[in-house]
Amino acid sequence: MNLNKLKYWIMIGLLLSGGLYLFVVTKFNGEAEVMMSELQPMFVSQCLSQTVSKPLDQQGRLRIAVWNIYKQQKRNWQTELQQITQGSDLLLLQEAKLNRRFSKYLADTQHHVVMAKGFNLLNVPMGVMNISSQPANEACAYQTAEPLIRFAKSTLVATYPLSNGQQLLVVNLHGVNFDWRLNSYESQLKKVLKKVAIHQGPVILAGDLNTWREGRMSIVRQLTHGLSLTEAKYKADFRKRVFGLPLDHLFYRGLTLINADSNETSASDHNPIQTEFILQ
Repeated sequence: MNLNKLKYWIMIGLLLSGGLYLFVVTKFNGEAEVMMSELQPMFVSQCLSQTVSKPLDQQGRLRIAVWNIYKQQKRNWQTELQQITQGSDLLLLQEAKLNRRFSKYLADTQHHVVMAKGFNLLNVPMGVMNISSQPANEACAYQTAEPLIRFAKSTLVATYPLSNGQQLLVVNLHGVNFDWRLNSYESQLKKVLKKVAIHQGPVILAGDLNTWREGRMSIVRQLTHGLSLTEAKYKADFRKRVFGLPLDHLFYRGLTLINADSNETSASDHNPIQTEFILQ
């Protein structure tokens, strides 16, 4: 076989392999779906809603935590998760892996769970998840495919009633990672921030935003500034950093921040954010 024929068959092989990969990943991703544990144990649609009257806050105080749980790969994840959940009214997880062990853990708790699936791997959903003391009024799931590997990152937009009669809008986002030109990254943020722009009430935008380079951080700053969102300032700040830049963030609007910390843990490759607010 001459060199030109060899190059031809190599190219054909690469194209077929790439096509098969994209087909398989598309099947893994599926459609954007959301699950509410108190309504339906299956992922059923992009948005779900229910009538809720109990407020998320406790007499005007609201404790919110954010944590990339690293697919529960560390041995002590459950102990750390229990402690963070007990100290929070709302916990926003990224890289939640809904396998049997995690499903059993969630079923044994007295909390409410909402999850937006990014993709399925061996029939196990992966994505972002809210664990809260009170259920959400509404939750919507969004997906953005990674430009190179094509696996989807998920975003969950949910609302919770507050004791002052307002609705808290919460955006739990795991940012696209493999996007050099940042078109998909910016699009992922803009898609859900449209909800923030029209919301009349307090807002939380948080998650692993993958802000590991200045161009990414610049997009986040520009978009959040335009929506009058303020980033939490931490007394203890051990958030995971890449190239000196933190990956995890919490932005807020319409609330008064009284405390924010990010302390070290060995239960994930990310350290959790824990905050406390009072209603305005």
